[in-house]
Formats: sequence, structure tokens, C-alpha cells
Amino acid sequence: MHWREVDAILLDMDGTLLDLSFDNHFWKQAVPNIYAQDKGISLEQSFEHLGQYYEQYSGTLNWYCTDFWSEKLGIDIIKHKMDLSHKIALRPGTQEFLEKIKASDKDVFLVTNAHPETLRVKLDKTGIGDYFDRLYSSHEFNQPKESPLFWTQLEQQLSTPLSRCIFIDDTESILIQAKQSGVKYVVMVEQPDMTQPVRKSTEFQSINQLTELLPI
Repeated sequence: MHWREVDAILLDMDGTLLDLSFDNHFWKQAVPNIYAQDKGISLEQSFEHLGQYYEQYSGTLNWYCTDFWSEKLGIDIIKHKMDLSHKIALRPGTQEFLEKIKASDKDVFLVTNAHPETLRVKLDKTGIGDYFDRLYSSHEFNQPKESPLFWTQLEQQLSTPLSRCIFIDDTESILIQAKQSGVKYVVMVEQPDMTQPVRKSTEFQSINQLTELLPI
């Protein structure tokens, strides 16, 4: 990768800047327990119901929409996220990387599937919002990052063509779509959840900590 060919840095949030262990804990442990108690069903039944819903909506905009899940499950998702927000944490190297790129001559954009309310909770907790020139949520475009339409609309908003961008994310399918949509460089984070093993990409350059991409 040649930084001189890059004018803008596009960064995912969950699993890239933030430790995905919060989201995994929330959706795989906290929500099943809350749902079971709220509906008066067993934890086993809760896992079964939620598993069906998760499979049905994975990769769609609804998957990332807190309003959708609050209505679907009948529980206040944002309230419970706020209650557990003490578990939200930056991945190792995130702070240093953001400080370095903020001081560079590159534009820096957050490009996330997170719902604006989820984004608010996490930015309030971590304070990383000031490092970005602009924050983009897929909900603005009514398309998830998994869709080519997202990237078409994003490029129309950016002051930089995708061919002059680098995009860093932890999801290989999203990186594939970004590459197919014209992003010059794509990089995969190998360990989005710091409690889980490292995953290597067979498709793309992969890193563990963002600081591996320095210096810019």
C-alpha cells in the first residue's frame, strides 16, 4: 500500500476501532437473558427465538437498527446498551492511530452500520468523535455497507473518489463489496473481539492493531 495514493481514510467502528466483545456480549448474552425475563420464557427458548431472528435479518439494515429490534423484541435496546456502556472499550492501538491520522493530511471518515442512537452511546463513552471529519451511518442511506448502493451513495457524499480511499473493517463480506465498488485499498482487522482468536484473511491484507499501518 502506498499512502501517497490515499486522500481519505474510511474507518469502521465496531470491531475495528472498538472491541467487538461488547456487542457480542450484548446480543449473545445480555439480550437473551433480558428477553427471557421479559417474556417469561426459559433461556433456552429465548436463544431459540432470537437465533431465528438473527439468522433472518443478518446482513440487512434491520440487523443494525436499534429501533427495529426494540419493536421486534418489545424491549428498550438503547436503554440496555446504556446500562452496559461501561463494557464499551477501544481496541489496542486505536487511540494512537486516530491521533496520528488526525494530524496527517488525510481526510478521516467514520463509516459504520451502527444506528445513530448506538453511535451516540459509543461516542459519548469513548470520545473518539472529534477525530473524524464526518460520521456516516448506513441508516442515512437506507442501505447497509453490504450493499453496492451504500457505496454509490457514500461516494456522492465524499469529497474524494473511492479510488483514492483506504477502508478498514473487520467483516470480509463488507470489504469485498467495498473493493468491488471501487475502494482502492481495503484492510481487514484480524481480531475484532479481543477475547476471541485471531482470524486471517485469504482475500485481503489483514492487521491486528491499526498502528501496524503507521507511519502515514
